[in-house]
This record gives sequence, structure tokens and C-alpha cells, in this order.
Amino acid sequence: MTERSVAPRVRSGSIAQPERLRVLLVEDDEGDAFLVRELLSEADAPFDLAVATTLREATSMMRGIQCILLDLGLPDAEGIDGLRRLLSVAGSAAVCVLTGRSDEHLGVAAVAEGAQDYLVKGQVDGVLLTRALRYAVERKRADENAQRLREVELRQAESARLERGLLPQPLMSTEAVQVHTFYRSGRAMGLLGGDFFDVVQVGDDKLHVIVGDVCGHGVDEAALGVELRVAWRALIIGGVPEEQVLSSLEQVLMSERRAREVFATVASVVLDIPANQITVRLAGHPPPVLLAGGRAKPVAAKPGIVLGVRPRPAPPTVLQLPADDWSLLMYTDGLIEGHVGKGADRLDVDGLCNLLDEPAARGVPLPALPAWLVGQAEQGNGGPLADDVAMLLISRGGGR
Repeated sequence: MTERSVAPRVRSGSIAQPERLRVLLVEDDEGDAFLVRELLSEADAPFDLAVATTLREATSMMRGIQCILLDLGLPDAEGIDGLRRLLSVAGSAAVCVLTGRSDEHLGVAAVAEGAQDYLVKGQVDGVLLTRALRYAVERKRADENAQRLREVELRQAESARLERGLLPQPLMSTEAVQVHTFYRSGRAMGLLGGDFFDVVQVGDDKLHVIVGDVCGHGVDEAALGVELRVAWRALIIGGVPEEQVLSSLEQVLMSERRAREVFATVASVVLDIPANQITVRLAGHPPPVLLAGGRAKPVAAKPGIVLGVRPRPAPPTVLQLPADDWSLLMYTDGLIEGHVGKGADRLDVDGLCNLLDEPAARGVPLPALPAWLVGQAEQGNGGPLADDVAMLLISRGGGR
């Protein structure tokens, strides 16, 4: 048996038919206009052709036009000036210009001004004219897509610069403790989410720290998170008593939120540096985790209600820290809400402490520990964490 090659059959219905284009010819010479019609008819081009004899008439016929074939010698528009006037009203329509043999240099100048192509009268046939018009339309669309992409990139770059500027720098001068920060937005292509943190030193002996989470993941929540952070810093620097800070912050939240359902959770810590003592206040927020003596465990702080639901002061919890060798990890719940394995179980606070107790965690430098924790949480989650994550790691001595 001999082999024979079989050419693949192509179903006529599977080939996309060329798009039918609406073309406007702006030409005052009846003979040239007739020739263009004949060329398109000869090529059996899927075009609907309309004709205008002046630029004024063409301006009123632009609606739905995808390509304009412009003669550069019109009664009311001459040369490049006429092209400029047409381009100003052409919108998304592509423009091809028609030139005479002796004016071919005008075609080059027209492309430089913004036309998609130029054709020399008497040197085109139906196939070439059809191809030139269709290419001009595609080139115009490509240019518009590139422009839109560039505008999106510029807006994203501006937003990124703004959001980076909104992330705080710890306002502290002490060298008795170190603060390492971590922030990642859960919002697609966003640098800033509804989570916030800040650090402010007051005098020589007090370090005020806050981590908070505005419910939601949008731009409005991100803006509210920034407002709360800035308000908190102003309250601390302004010397508002510790027991009144969160109540005042709640007033800001309730006046600035876009809906009554919006609330925020907050964990605040005041570190008395000489006394090595902390005062913790939790408003619906998970407790900080203390690393000391080679172990990690949650701080046994009294829980309080979230901000924005029912005004009530968060109860303070005063704790003595062990010796001068410890770390305090403050975080938002985006870190601990990821799943563990394929079941419905979540990492939660106990799982976070287990991660910190792993031998691998002890080998991670303190500045890199927050990012390492996120990596481990994502590994257990089987992919990126859905919520924003903010972390502060305050360390003294060796930090373990």
C-alpha cells in the first residue's frame, strides 16, 4: 500500500470574514471620486463608501466612519493645514491622504502629522487601495490601544508613588529597640489597602505602636486607613491621654466612613522602654505574639469591641516583658486567615505561633521574619493570601 498525502480541508465557515468598513472619501474632483469607487468595486472590497466634496461637508458625515481618504487639495482646506483640521475632528477614524505624483513629499509630512498612511494618485490599483485602507484602520486601532495602555501605566505609576508616600516611616529615635515593618495590599495592583500601622516615640521613654484593619479591600478602605493612621499620629504627638486615643480615633472613623457598616479593628501598644513594660489595648483585633525564651505565645490581653459599632473604651492590659531579649509581633488578620491544607481550617493565632516555634524560623533574621511568615502562610494556603497584611516586629536585644 502506498502512502499519499492528504491536504487538510478548511471549512469555509471557519474562516473569519473581513470586517465591513465604512469609508469616507473627501474629494472634490468627480473623476477621482469615480476612480476610487471603481477600484474598490474591482477589488470586490467589503467597504461602504461615502463621498464629501469639502471639509465642511465631511465634518458632518463623521459618525460611524472608520477610515477617511483625504485629498490634500480641497476648496476649503489645502495641504497639511487641511489635514490638521480633519484630524482634530476625526476621532477614532483612521486617515489616509491622497497626493499627486509631484506632491509625494506631502504624504510623508502627512504621516508625520498623524495620518496613518498616504497614497499617490495614479499609482494604486484596487487591491493596493483596499489593503492600504484596512491597514490604516488596524494601525489606528493599535495606536489607540498603545495610548490607552500608556495612560493606564502612567496612572498606575502615579498611584504607586502616592501609595508609597502614604506608608509611614517610624517616628522614633531610641536605639533600645528595633522596629521592622511589612506591608502588602490584597487589592489587585494596589500597594495600599485598608490595613495600617504606625510607630511614634514620645519623649525618651515611651514608644506608641498601632496596627489596624479597616473592613473591606477597596480604594475607599485604603483612604480611610490612611486617615485613621494620620489621625492616630496626630493624637499621639498632640499629647492626648493614652486612655482617650482609641475613643478619639473611633470618632474620626465614624465621621469619615462611607457607610455605617464600615468598622475597624485595632491593636495598640505603649512600650515603657526603661521599665520594659507594655500596655496593650485590643479593639476586636487579634493579640500580639511575644517571642521570648525560644518560644512564641499570644499576649494574654483583654479583648475589646471593634471601632465603629458601639463606642466603648478598649480595656488596657499591662504586661511586664521578660528580661531584655524579646520580640513583639503585631499583625493584621490577613496573615492568619489563610487556609491550612485542603480543609476548612485556618492558620489562626495558634498556627502562627507554631510557625514561629519551628527551627527554620529561628534561623531567619529578624528583619526578614515578617516576609518569611507570609511565605509560609501562603504555602499552607496553597496560593496568595486574599486579604491585606500589615506587620510590625518590635525587638529588643537578640529578639528571641
